[in-house]
Amino acid sequence: MNILASLLELINPPPTDPRIARALERIAGFVDPLLPATSGFEKRLTGPIQHALDYCQGLVNALPGPVEVGHAQFAQNPLVHALFATAGDIDEMLGRSQEVRDFLRQPCAWESDHFYALLSARHEQKKQLGLARQGEMIRNDVAQTVLYFSAHVLVEPDCQLENTLTRLRCKAFERLLDDFHAHIARLREQRETLRSALTLARSQQSMLLGSGHETAHTTASTEVAALDQQLAEINNALMPETQLQNLAAHLQNAEATLQPRPVSLYVDSLGVLQPDAAHDGQAISFTELKGRDGYLHLLILARIARDEAREAVAKVRDEQQRLTIL
Repeated sequence: MNILASLLELINPPPTDPRIARALERIAGFVDPLLPATSGFEKRLTGPIQHALDYCQGLVNALPGPVEVGHAQFAQNPLVHALFATAGDIDEMLGRSQEVRDFLRQPCAWESDHFYALLSARHEQKKQLGLARQGEMIRNDVAQTVLYFSAHVLVEPDCQLENTLTRLRCKAFERLLDDFHAHIARLREQRETLRSALTLARSQQSMLLGSGHETAHTTASTEVAALDQQLAEINNALMPETQLQNLAAHLQNAEATLQPRPVSLYVDSLGVLQPDAAHDGQAISFTELKGRDGYLHLLILARIARDEAREAVAKVRDEQQRLTIL
């Protein structure tokens, strides 16, 4: 029975998982259109894609939240208070978010009085001298570290949390492909730079040949050989076969590209980091991930009141119109 099943599988291979099929299509269209023609394209990528998709799913499922984000929560929730300098900054984030504006124009925005989104903000800290109690004394020159956040962004708003989560999983996988695509683009740029340098080096080598400057000619020949070797290595890395091998390794090692880190801190009402709750610190927790810009970004799932978002959009639009008139 097992032998028969194996033979049937060879004749009629099992259908590809729809998620993997879509991922293969995405790779063909985004990474390199020549890759699908490479021997073993689907077979060699199926396992790494499965691993990467599972990893992205686990990463998104582990995001904190949903956390209520709004004016009321600014006064009640230490995390929301730490995220924004003032309650008005929440309106600024909502009103200027193009994704929120686009979402509110859709009929599906009326399915619920709340919607969900990924809230991302750049995690930053700065040193300062400030007031602090030390024993029975109040000093104004105490070294402090202030926590604050900037560049707030809302991603994939939707009334259904599962829809937001599904699209975030797709975005996480696309981040992996984007990083590999950027790597290939850098290799192509390096190849063009090396080609120019090699042409110049060979020209200098030819000029020195028979000129009596043996030392200079030897140096030029060494440079040509080194550049030639570097160019050969990059050409090999850009071959579809090598790209396929490296892409499989990249997806199999998704953890190296997307490394979320749970963060727990204590912060007071002024944003000053504290060692523990005994120093008037309130506990806040979030996930941190290094973005494409090289900065660390807070990530939480946010739950936002639709009417509050609509009012914020209207407020920002009104301010922009006033500026246009002036």
